[in-house]
Amino acid sequence: MIPIYEHNVIVLPSDIDENRHANNLCYLRWMNEAAIAHSNANGWLSQRYLELGSTWFARRHTIEYLIPALEGDELRVKTWISDWRNIRSTRKYRFVRKSDQAVISEAETLWAFVNLATGKPIRIPQIVTDSFVVVNEMF
Repeated sequence: MIPIYEHNVIVLPSDIDENRHANNLCYLRWMNEAAIAHSNANGWLSQRYLELGSTWFARRHTIEYLIPALEGDELRVKTWISDWRNIRSTRKYRFVRKSDQAVISEAETLWAFVNLATGKPIRIPQIVTDSFVVVNEMF
């Protein structure tokens, strides 16, 4: 099990908006990519969730932008599970610029575990929670 997953991102020219920094939507994309990669690394690929007849739906994203990400920046997106609560889980993220280790953003997503057939939240199975380490405090 990988408690804190590190996902690498390079800020591309297409990520830059009219304010000359990475657009807000890029952070959501990078968060989603990091969450999926962390899940995959712990043995939970999309197909395995489908076999359970379930998946994760995002209920809420919160992003705090500390300094801008600029074209060419190499970022390390650190992500971890901070809690399990019956049908929900909180996943946190920290965006770190590799060149100087500056924290450029911190974020979290509240995920709901959902039955694909009904679209309704269901209890997260023990087999899923046992595959991840809860990290209450990163530092």
